[in-house]
Amino acid sequence: MPAPAGLVVHGVGKSFAAGGDELAVLRGVNLRLDGGETLAVVGPSGSGKSTLLHVLGTLERPTAGTVTLAGEDVYRLPEPELARLRNRRIGFVFQDSYLLPQYSVVENVLLPALAFPGSRDGARQRAISLLDRAGLAARLRHRPAELSGGERQRAAIARALLNRPALLLCDEPTGSLDHATAAAATDLLFELQRQEGAMLVIATHSRELAARCGRRVELRDGQCCEI
Repeated sequence: MPAPAGLVVHGVGKSFAAGGDELAVLRGVNLRLDGGETLAVVGPSGSGKSTLLHVLGTLERPTAGTVTLAGEDVYRLPEPELARLRNRRIGFVFQDSYLLPQYSVVENVLLPALAFPGSRDGARQRAISLLDRAGLAARLRHRPAELSGGERQRAAIARALLNRPALLLCDEPTGSLDHATAAAATDLLFELQRQEGAMLVIATHSRELAARCGRRVELRDGQCCEI
């Protein structure tokens, strides 16, 4: 029997209450992604790119449809199991790095390993290795305020990969960086994604970033089509 697809999104809809009405942001979205594939989600502001990533990442429950990761219907899981899946199998990179200012760089990267007992074995060595691959070996004990914007984002990429997630979700990961710094962060993102074999979904306005993905879809009027 063939292995199940890495990620299957079927008929996903998401609506929000707005002034007594229902605002449909996503309408019947269908996607399929296999291990190691890269996908860019593009579309105008307000088209639902971030909402889609939040649904894929189990941060927002859909109002319709299903999301299946490695054959498991994630939204049928009890909340404690869903939280564990989110921590162990999904990594997130946002436009802002969201590094905690009171902790060192290596401590920030270690944070995903602290959420559940049993997930800490080898975590520190893994964090140090990822930071080395990110060009931050000399910055382990620095605080985020001592890093440049590009260095903070590289640390955020390392943190997202700490638990070896099957799915890496990036929401405008280079949106706050200048062109040269964004290019360096993008190179690192794709290099580590290839080495780790994770599926990668990027929501972005950047044509350059989208062009580096193997596949591209566009969101318009809540619907998704491959381009």
